[in-house]
Amino acid sequence: MHRRTCPLCEAMCGLEVHVDDGQVVLIRGDRDDVWSKGYLCPKGTTIGALHHDPDRLREPLVREGDTWREVTWHEAFARCEELIAGVLERHGRDAIAVYLGNPLAHNASLGRYTGLFIGLSQVANIYSPGPMDQWPRNVVSLLLYGNMWRIPTPDLHRTQHWLLLGGNPQASQGSLLACADVLGQIDAIRARGGKVVVVDPRRTGTADRADEWVPIRPGTDAALLAAMVQTLFAEDLTDLGALADVVDGVDEVRTLTAAFTPERVAATCGIPADTIRRMAREVAAAPSAAVYGRIGTCTQEFGTLASWLLDVVNVLTGNLDRPGGMMFATPLVESVTAIPPPDLEQGFVDRSRSRVRGIPEVLGQYPLSCLAEEMDTPGEGQLRALVTVAGNPALSGPEAARLDAALGGLEAMISVDNYLNETTRHAHVVLPGLSALEQPHLDDLILLWTVRSWARYSAPVFPRDDGRPEEWEILVRLGAMLAGLPSEGLDVQGIDDGYVAALAELWGVDPAVASSGSPGKGPERLFDVQIRCGPFGDRYGERPDGLTLEKLRAATDGLDLGPMQPQLRELLAVVGGRLALAPPYIAADLARLEARLDRDGDGLVLVSRRHLRSNNSWLHNMAVLVKGRDRCTLLIHPDDAAAAGVVDGAAARVSSTAGSIVVPVEVSDEMAPGVVCLPHGWGHDKEGTRLAVAREHAGVNYNELTPGDLYDPLSNTAVVNGIPVEVAPV
Repeated sequence: MHRRTCPLCEAMCGLEVHVDDGQVVLIRGDRDDVWSKGYLCPKGTTIGALHHDPDRLREPLVREGDTWREVTWHEAFARCEELIAGVLERHGRDAIAVYLGNPLAHNASLGRYTGLFIGLSQVANIYSPGPMDQWPRNVVSLLLYGNMWRIPTPDLHRTQHWLLLGGNPQASQGSLLACADVLGQIDAIRARGGKVVVVDPRRTGTADRADEWVPIRPGTDAALLAAMVQTLFAEDLTDLGALADVVDGVDEVRTLTAAFTPERVAATCGIPADTIRRMAREVAAAPSAAVYGRIGTCTQEFGTLASWLLDVVNVLTGNLDRPGGMMFATPLVESVTAIPPPDLEQGFVDRSRSRVRGIPEVLGQYPLSCLAEEMDTPGEGQLRALVTVAGNPALSGPEAARLDAALGGLEAMISVDNYLNETTRHAHVVLPGLSALEQPHLDDLILLWTVRSWARYSAPVFPRDDGRPEEWEILVRLGAMLAGLPSEGLDVQGIDDGYVAALAELWGVDPAVASSGSPGKGPERLFDVQIRCGPFGDRYGERPDGLTLEKLRAATDGLDLGPMQPQLRELLAVVGGRLALAPPYIAADLARLEARLDRDGDGLVLVSRRHLRSNNSWLHNMAVLVKGRDRCTLLIHPDDAAAAGVVDGAAARVSSTAGSIVVPVEVSDEMAPGVVCLPHGWGHDKEGTRLAVAREHAGVNYNELTPGDLYDPLSNTAVVNGIPVEVAPV
């Protein structure tokens, strides 16, 4: 039996992996795990099925016309070099883009070496799901705290009042929130006399577990929060507590939000003014409160404003950086992912503009909707090549049908991926990585959002086949090729040595000491360097009782390192060391929000959803997770169904300005009137994939309805929630 951590999501549950004769025969929750204590969702039980999946790629593939050929790694890298060199010679490096997928945050090798890969490659056109996900939160954290990945987390173990907007941990297990069994924590809050309130256009499984469900019009969370802030000032309910002497801009926020009275925003939000006032009063009066928002507050037209106002409410009620409020985790490791890019010192926005629409970049990225037009619009600077790493933008990008077609027109496409999916079917070379059970695991970025400090090392369950490179080695080789360096004779170990030396120096350790104290290569060596340089580490002898990878390996059930502690003053990495509560870049957008209050209603609007047995598009090839009734349905309120002439179980056509799809209808009063809901991550009906199970449960692609011209201009985040649609019977 092997003990390890599930890498599929931010819950990081402990697993018992039982193996017999080379086969995983059972996976269950590890009751001795210090973090999850035996809790496990259905997804975690499928790690073995993922490893044994016959559709998972084990050897590199090279496309020749419409057919694929398995090749050796030497042949695969040679073909990659040929493709990249051709594009560099004909068009230059500006014709190449890189897409970095969501799984990088959950992969110990890819996640730690992405920065090195990008730095080596010198490619400037970087795309990711960030502007389809948490980019507003990154912008806010950068401006308020000086680090885009320092994101406050609800202290669920100690809070007395949890106000949750646009999140559904019952399905996601938490997002930008690392906690095993969040529903159990909701029960615990209520059992100790606290209250949980969920604001969402759908009565989710999380809302069912809470004390109160407050339905809201999608896209109006910022207006709701601005009205709560106005109430706090109007009723003299503000109290900054321990942060009073380090916060600037409170009076400015008072002035900026004065027009957003509960009466003014009530019709826009669909929430009565009295309810808005009560919500503000309850947060202010609670012994401790955590006001938290997630995907629904980010992927909307005012995502950055909503993310900012969440923090404003927490600051004004004294609930930022205090036990029971929104706090900052103390991670075991110094995170490689959270190192600020050097170019952020030159500003975080509008350093360049997209070629076709002239959209300013934000945090180094344009809206993901720009990717298709940059590939299919002729002219100087047209993208001719793409490298994707563990991503499926053909399903996850806006205007997905256009993006899918554009991928087919590239001169060169290389994918680091374990499957031939809707995106990688267009590649010329596919380089498969390892399964989760073939590599070690220690979380990095996710430890920044844990409700307690903790860590656990996971050793590989199965050996890696001889001659098969690790994923970090693949990235190093590709990065060097993109830089124009010859692959033959490339000193991969030397590049890795230089990378580790640079990190050690950045973290205040002599590189020579780190090199001698943490020998080896790749992620395992980095684990040790990160731990030893981290807040609990031994710093190579400076703190004799500190942690090392060796000590963590010996703790087979993990190490509990204690609850979150107030630390904002030490974390502030902004000029002057003070929290500026009203950054001009964000505050200026309140005028756009005020204009929204006078806009006529949009008719029916669409929002997305996720299921407990689903994880974006990753796990739909697991039969045990997709069996049962069809979950790719259009949820619609009975009144809206009657008005549209659609009935439960029949097919409906859903149309937006981007396209239309046909999907089965599910009539349910769990939806607020005026809002319809589809799951994302489906649409597995494309020819040329190798996803046998997923094709049998194809579903429809949500993002064929996502318009490319709808995005939050402060963060470049696509509007995924609140898309105007029409629904009609088929």
